Amino acid sequence: MPRPPRVDVGDQLYHVINRANGRARIFYKDEDYRHFESLLRHAAEQFSMRILAYVLMPNHWHLVLYPRQDGDLSKFMQWLTLTHTQQYHVRTRTIGYGHIYQGRYKSFIIEKDSYLLAVIKYVERNSVRARLAKTVEQWRWGSGYRRLKGTPKEQKLLAKAPVDFPNNYRIWVNQPDRMADVSSLRNSVNKNVPFGSLGWTSRTVKQFGLEATLRNPGRPKST
Repeated sequence: MPRPPRVDVGDQLYHVINRANGRARIFYKDEDYRHFESLLRHAAEQFSMRILAYVLMPNHWHLVLYPRQDGDLSKFMQWLTLTHTQQYHVRTRTIGYGHIYQGRYKSFIIEKDSYLLAVIKYVERNSVRARLAKTVEQWRWGSGYRRLKGTPKEQKLLAKAPVDFPNNYRIWVNQPDRMADVSSLRNSVNKNVPFGSLGWTSRTVKQFGLEATLRNPGRPKST
């Protein structure tokens, strides 16, 4: 099956994920996580990228990005993954051992409103679902921690979302995931299907020529 066309359009919302080769670990110690977060900050500044949410897991990571111009997503991701790979090999003295990532990152477009909130919650709760933390704010390496416990300087990494968060964000983000949302989001991750309402998804698929990704996955109702 041919790969779906790459979509890199400004003023669209994206969920981006990348995994290590063979699901090996990328991050072993606190310094590894801090180093990647510093690269996130440099990349955001260099390419004027709006980071709405992220989480770093031992063998993969998720980003929710809001690029301003066409092509910004590709430039941001190319610099981030290439620089991290190069510096990773220097830091671990593994130069010549090949790629650390399994391939090109995966990304899919997100509809605004409740669907964006569902993605942000899904991303920030990764550590809880993986049983690495009991609450979102206990996992140091993500935007949930920065929102709830980060210093003003740490919170500057996160851009203002184009939708309002629930009034009590701490309670909302720590509530268990809706299984319909998790199932649909995982389908989007696996097939690069846009995540949103049925009508919006159909229009977006046609607009960007993503028909090959759509296999009647179903979408959760708006919340």
